[in-house]
Amino acid sequence: MAAIESFGTTHPGDPEPGDLIEIFRPAYQHWALYLGDGYIINVTPVDEGPPATFASAKSVFSRKARVRMQLLKDVVGNDTYHINNKYDGTYAPLPVEEIIRRAEYLIDQEVSYDLLGNNCEHFVTLLRYGEGVSDQASRAISAIGFVTAAAGAFSLLGLLRSRSRERQY
Repeated sequence: MAAIESFGTTHPGDPEPGDLIEIFRPAYQHWALYLGDGYIINVTPVDEGPPATFASAKSVFSRKARVRMQLLKDVVGNDTYHINNKYDGTYAPLPVEEIIRRAEYLIDQEVSYDLLGNNCEHFVTLLRYGEGVSDQASRAISAIGFVTAAAGAFSLLGLLRSRSRERQY
């Protein structure tokens, strides 16, 4: 895996067109696809002011996103990023020309956005592989399932305890 790169340092592993870029935000990772010449394509909330940030709570609950072509350095800002084509072992990347053609077609389009089912990672993997996948969303869904199961178990325990108390009287 490539080392985490920042614009404050020289980074030897410059991205190639079609590469997936993982940007490390304070509470999550944002994903983009490298187009070349310093530009990426990514999704940003439609109702948010500056398009370079995807860090507000509003972005988590947004149902619409706009596909934007932006400079990688502007989107990364003070955060760090690395090239992460982590699904290449599972899915065959489409030809670079096809990835770029599909990406360019979507610039400035409004698309649906859903944190768990259609997020920024789904967007860029769909462009690169023809298949939208997101480990981030899968982990979140698993965590939600675990919390829901735990809450159900605690509710059941509470119900059983209250019934056993009722029988004692």
